[in-house]
Amino acid sequence: MNSRQDHFAYCVQLFGGVTAFSRRLGIDERAIRRFVTGERPISDSLLQDTAKALNAFIAEATTAEHHITATLLSDQSDP
Repeated sequence: MNSRQDHFAYCVQLFGGVTAFSRRLGIDERAIRRFVTGERPISDSLLQDTAKALNAFIAEATTAEHHITATLLSDQSDP
C-alpha cells in the first residue's frame, strides 16, 4: 500500500466494506466511495477517526475472542 488512498481502502475492507464502515464512522456511503476512488482527498482527521474506529474494533474483537475462549474452556471442564 503506497498511498493514503490505498491504505484507507484497505481499512474500509477490514470493517467489511463501505456500508459497515459508513455505519461505524457515521459517514455517508457515497462520501466513503469518493475517498476510496480518490475523488475526494482523505484528510488527517478522517484518518484519525479511522484509527480510533480500528482501535474500538480491536477491543470488541478481543472481548469476543475472550468470551469464545472462556466458553470453550468451560465446555471442556463440564462432565
